[in-house]
Amino acid sequence: MSFEETVEFAAANGIEYVQFFSRHLDPNDSEEANLKKLAFLNKHGVKAYTIGVSRTTLEKEDNRKLFELAKLFGMELIVVEPGDQMIWGNLEELAIEYDIKVVVHNHGRGSTYGNPSTVKHILAERDHRIGVCMDIGWVTAAGFDAAATYRNYGDRIYDMHLKDKRLDYPEGELKLTDTFIGLGNSNYDELFEEILEDGWSGVMAIETDSKEFAEDPTEFVKAAKLFFESHVHEHAD
Repeated sequence: MSFEETVEFAAANGIEYVQFFSRHLDPNDSEEANLKKLAFLNKHGVKAYTIGVSRTTLEKEDNRKLFELAKLFGMELIVVEPGDQMIWGNLEELAIEYDIKVVVHNHGRGSTYGNPSTVKHILAERDHRIGVCMDIGWVTAAGFDAAATYRNYGDRIYDMHLKDKRLDYPEGELKLTDTFIGLGNSNYDELFEEILEDGWSGVMAIETDSKEFAEDPTEFVKAAKLFFESHVHEHAD
């Protein structure tokens, strides 16, 4: 979807907070162009709460454009996944300067941050503004339990991707399939218990890697909202 289509889709489906990415909000666009987009968001009652997964570089001033964009839209965090871990130095400096959180996203096995212990090592060395965007589907796909991973990160999870994957092993080989939320292997029951007990107040961004769902996300989004609301009420009771 285009930026405008995405905003209109969110508004039509009762979604107030959206995680955009560079196709929708470009750090290299002019302030005038981005102010027009901000006005479009306000008109539809939708907030760009973050941008990601965002490209980052070893050049601090290139990364500054991301923070200027985040500042303009009133974002409290930026989602990243730096291929080079040396990038964290200038990201931390910018996070402190702008007082905007920077959160690391994880993909699956073999990716830079697929193992939570790698992420924990980064958190241990950095300012509290450096945190985690926990992709629940990819945590599961990498062989980790979502609830246990949540606990292990302590208070440093600032964002989550509400995603689910089914893990099958035909002929002994792992096959991943994106599913409707709750129909995969992610440990959502225990995870919801944990976040409600903690009073966690971040955003869970509905996301999928499925091209089929992406072609028409209406039913996927409706089902995800229903799953979230039913579990929150169930565990809250």
